[in-house]
Amino acid sequence: MVKNEFYTLYNGVTIPKIGFGTWQVAEGEEAYNSVTYALKVGYRHIDTAHAYGNEASVGRAIADSGIDRKDIFVTTKLPSHIKDYQGTIQHFNQSLTSLGLEYIDLYLIHAPWPWSDIGTDCTQGNIQAWKAMIELYNAGKIRSIGVSNFHPADMQVLIDATGVVPMVNQIRYFIGNTQPAIVDYCNQHNILIQAYSPLATGEIVNNEQLQPLAQKYGVTVAKICLRYCLQKGTLPLPKSTNEGRIAQNLELDFTIDQADMTFLDNIGRIGKIKPYRS
Repeated sequence: MVKNEFYTLYNGVTIPKIGFGTWQVAEGEEAYNSVTYALKVGYRHIDTAHAYGNEASVGRAIADSGIDRKDIFVTTKLPSHIKDYQGTIQHFNQSLTSLGLEYIDLYLIHAPWPWSDIGTDCTQGNIQAWKAMIELYNAGKIRSIGVSNFHPADMQVLIDATGVVPMVNQIRYFIGNTQPAIVDYCNQHNILIQAYSPLATGEIVNNEQLQPLAQKYGVTVAKICLRYCLQKGTLPLPKSTNEGRIAQNLELDFTIDQADMTFLDNIGRIGKIKPYRS
C-alpha cells in the first residue's frame, strides 16, 4: 500500500511517498483536527512551514496522536525572507519550539527570494542560510535538508559554495505543470522532487479531460493526479480539511498504464500560469 511505501534520500533517510500538506490550513482547531485525522487514517508525513502559521497546532496533533515520534516524518520551512546565518538558526529554533519537537526530519529554504520580492538575487543570503542548515544537520537537529521553489542555478550556487547537495526540492508540480528543467536537474543530482499543489490548488479536480480516465480506473480525478505524481517519481503533498477527501487521497493502490501516462504527459497546461505559490 502506498501509505506504507517510502523514498530513500541520498543520505539514507527514508521518507513516506505521500505527505499531508497544511498550507492555508488555519492555526487552531482546523489545523489540529485535520492533522489528527490524517494521522488516524495512515499519513505518516506532515508538511508545514513557519509561514503557514500553524506549526503549534500541527505539533500538538502529532503529540496527541499516540504514534511514536520516529514513525512520523515532519517537514517545516525557513521563512522566505530570512537570508542570513543567525536568522536561520533563530527561526529554526522557533519552529522547533512551536512544533514541540526535539528534531525536524526535513528543513527547507522556503524560496530563493522573499515572496514580497520574487526574483531578487539573494545568492549570498541563501548560501549563509544553507551553511546554517548544514550545521544544524551535522548537529543532529535536522535529519535532512533541502530547498523549495529553487531553479537549477539557485541550487548550483549552494552546491558550489558548500559541497552539499540539497536532498529535496519542493516545487509546484501537477499534470500539465511539471517543470521539466528543474526535474531534470534534480534527477541528475539525486534530489527528490516533492510535488506541492498536486491538484493545482483545486483547479484540476473538475477538469473534463481527466474525467474519462477517472471513470476508466474507477477513481476520482484527484486520485489520478496523485497517482500520476507518484509514477513520475515525485512525492505529492495533497491538502484537505475534509475527512472524506483526506482519507481518499491516501487510497492510491492502482497503476495508470503507460499509454495513459503519455496522454497525461502531453495534456497541455491545466491551471493558472503560476510557477509558485506564496
